[in-house]
Amino acid sequence: MKSIEWALGPFFVRDEQATRLGHSAQKQQLIELLEPPLEALGYELVDLETRTSGDGLLRIYIDSETGIDLEDCERVSHQISAVLDVEDPLPGRYALEVSSPGINRPLRKREHFERHRDEVVKVRLERARDGRRNFKGRLVSVSDDEIVVEIDTERFELALADVQSAQLVAEL
Repeated sequence: MKSIEWALGPFFVRDEQATRLGHSAQKQQLIELLEPPLEALGYELVDLETRTSGDGLLRIYIDSETGIDLEDCERVSHQISAVLDVEDPLPGRYALEVSSPGINRPLRKREHFERHRDEVVKVRLERARDGRRNFKGRLVSVSDDEIVVEIDTERFELALADVQSAQLVAEL
């Protein structure tokens, strides 16, 4: 039997099972597997995270036009658990968590960047560029294959293919 843990904001539903994941090819495989059933339910797969050290973890960030509440996380958890049970793409034990993306939402697709133009973002590149991997500044433009981040008065053109991770930075 699966156990569910509830936590407050962002909302999580936790489902004990199996997994260890670390490679970007495996992450892409999971995205391709999970995106269609989530879209069929009316949700967007914003991003997913995995942890391979200790107990495995698969954390899925979802969103919808009306926002995300606890019932949404529970609905998605049940659907995703069924897909993972049938497809069995992950070996070993894992915990499944479903969450809203929160105020520091991850940015994974070009469309995510386009929605948040003129906002502050934090970007980490897979490899250093001019001795630098981390960029935090205003997202000033987005094209098919790159973003431009302005830090102070300097602009950095960053290839989307080189982005390891990116997220909004809450401006309070």
